[in-house]
Amino acid sequence: MGAGRWTVGVLCLALALGAAGCGARQQRPPTGAAQPDRFLFERGTAALEDRDWSNARTYFQQVVDGYPQSPVRPDAKLGMGDAYLGENTPESLVSAANEFREFLQFYPTNPRADYAQYKIAMSHFQQMRAADRDQTETKAALAEFDVFFQKFPNSPSTPEVKEKWRTARNRMSEHTYRVGLTYYRLRWDPGAISRFREVLDSDPAYGGRDAVYFYLAESLARSDKKAEAIPYLERLLAEFDRSEYLNDARERLQQLKNQ
Repeated sequence: MGAGRWTVGVLCLALALGAAGCGARQQRPPTGAAQPDRFLFERGTAALEDRDWSNARTYFQQVVDGYPQSPVRPDAKLGMGDAYLGENTPESLVSAANEFREFLQFYPTNPRADYAQYKIAMSHFQQMRAADRDQTETKAALAEFDVFFQKFPNSPSTPEVKEKWRTARNRMSEHTYRVGLTYYRLRWDPGAISRFREVLDSDPAYGGRDAVYFYLAESLARSDKKAEAIPYLERLLAEFDRSEYLNDARERLQQLKNQ
């Protein structure tokens, strides 16, 4: 009986090792394959589509390391970056940025250089924090988006990149506005005025500028600068059909003009 169990155990171990061997062979091109680099690249692309980030990188890395003259090597390098970006952890996002930067170093004139620059920005974009938190990654994303606009003004990805840039720019402006609002509530009007004006100067298209106009006007009025406050209330009423500040702005504007 003991011998029988031993035999069954050996068979199970052999099957397990065989299965592992088959799995390992699946990550290598078939013997005699005419285009082993394309085989690996296609497997990597399929794994990427399946969100199998680790296996995707394994396939792409073989192309990058083993086939330096392959026509799909540049795309495999981008695939490495995409797999790290898709994994979306703090560590993998750093690795993603490195892969895309290396791509630009190796292939600066490649037709997909704009894509690599866009994804460098996205490696920071995906790490942006809430508006009330540190905005280091938001600043980094905006800087990389600006590089994209400067180097690739005619990229077909420009509309999509502009949307991401707007999201990052809003986050940065919201952060600055919140700092100003904190100063306003603490009645430190010089600090509030400085922050509110910073938002309007750096981001005149900021969607939340109705609040900025209102609290900037209030801060100026409290600082005995009523003449400077009035134009901001007028801009609020002129630029916004809908805002929670409209009624208060009309009332406050009338008060200031009467004074």
